[in-house]
Amino acid sequence: METAKLFTNGRSQAVRLPKEFRFKGKEVFIKKTGAGILLLPKEQSVWDIWEQTLLQGGEPILPERNQSKEQQQREGLDELFA
Repeated sequence: METAKLFTNGRSQAVRLPKEFRFKGKEVFIKKTGAGILLLPKEQSVWDIWEQTLLQGGEPILPERNQSKEQQQREGLDELFA
């Protein structure tokens, strides 16, 4: 995992991103996620980024489930749908 340097600029904290992580434009979207922070380019919509990520492949978002194809029979439900 890559690292970035933190520094203070006036009364604000800033992050110096390595060259390969630079954004186009002057602003980014920022969101706190648990103990981390997510930065997204403001020039692209979140949906464009989502679509690009999905098209790259990789791990499926929803893993395959080992689930029976048969419908379960439960006592007492037949009367509701009769």
